[in-house]
Amino acid sequence: MTGATGAFSGSYAEARGKFLQAAAAAGLKPVSHVHPELGRDGEELAMDVVFDGSRDARSLLILTSACHGVEGYCGSGVQVFALRDAEWRARAKAEGVAVLYVHALNPYGFSHIRRATHENVDLNRNFHDFSRPLPVNEAYRELQPLLLPETWPPTEANTAATDRYIETRGMDAYQAAITRGQHEFPEGLFFGGTAPTWSNRTLRRVLQTHARQARRVAWIDIHTGLGPSGVGERICACRDDKAALARARAWWDEGGATPVTSIYDGSSSSAFLTGLMWTSIYDECPDAEYTGIAMEYGTLPPFEMMQALRAEHWLNIHRDAPTALAAQIKQQMLDAFYVNTDAWKEQIISQARQSLFQAVDGLNS
Repeated sequence: MTGATGAFSGSYAEARGKFLQAAAAAGLKPVSHVHPELGRDGEELAMDVVFDGSRDARSLLILTSACHGVEGYCGSGVQVFALRDAEWRARAKAEGVAVLYVHALNPYGFSHIRRATHENVDLNRNFHDFSRPLPVNEAYRELQPLLLPETWPPTEANTAATDRYIETRGMDAYQAAITRGQHEFPEGLFFGGTAPTWSNRTLRRVLQTHARQARRVAWIDIHTGLGPSGVGERICACRDDKAALARARAWWDEGGATPVTSIYDGSSSSAFLTGLMWTSIYDECPDAEYTGIAMEYGTLPPFEMMQALRAEHWLNIHRDAPTALAAQIKQQMLDAFYVNTDAWKEQIISQARQSLFQAVDGLNS
């Protein structure tokens, strides 16, 4: 655990620098897919990719960060630590497992302290066949007028109406209605888009280039925002497939100490979702046996997290908001998805490192 806290960063630019430096120190050459927009400080943005291992390895572990931009503050720290971890890298190599690090799936959101992409799309709701009818979220449609009011903070009337919804329907229903994803309100929360985003298209190219040789693929995607602070929930990131869920539980369950949950059986803190990012593996690597988890680290209680999301989306619409209010909202957003304490960071690294070793063992089982 030496150097756990030093793997984390205070900005996207710092995180990218640490990731590229860690790759160079490990003798690895990154491939950078440059984003069409600039960061909040005018810096270049990119999805940076590092492949560690034999190019003809039959077993591949994918480790990704910043699917939801601001969550990259956590995920990048995990990736930087892993690249610096000689014991971990030696273990993967000895077992014949190649590792694909994809740093900042959504670099725009990472830099701008947004969860969404520059298209205001939730990347983890964007992986659909857009030639077919898209899911309709009627519950979100009902809530939309309340979620993004004309003024922020919300008026007393708005707050009272929101409280009534939660009291009547319950917090779980409120969370599910908002987070499931929607394709009707382009400026709204959890908008899944009406076409593939830049990040969607770029990730698919990365998988085509670096993953198609593998016959067994594991994927750990780092997220934050749900569950008790610092606890990493292992959410099965596979189709509704009993065999894939059984593999995930055999690999990562640790005899029940770290349960693997599922959005399909209601055991996860996450609502049922569609358009999930990891489904791309089935399209781009159709011949591989795939097993994956989303590692979801808790931060704040659900209502506080939702309030931060509402405020930040409101700010994205009202870009002429007073400077002090904008700064307060951005800090609120960062606090909702990244706990900037040594204790939290050490929890993150300890659990992530365990899941990496478990993945290597699973790929060789």
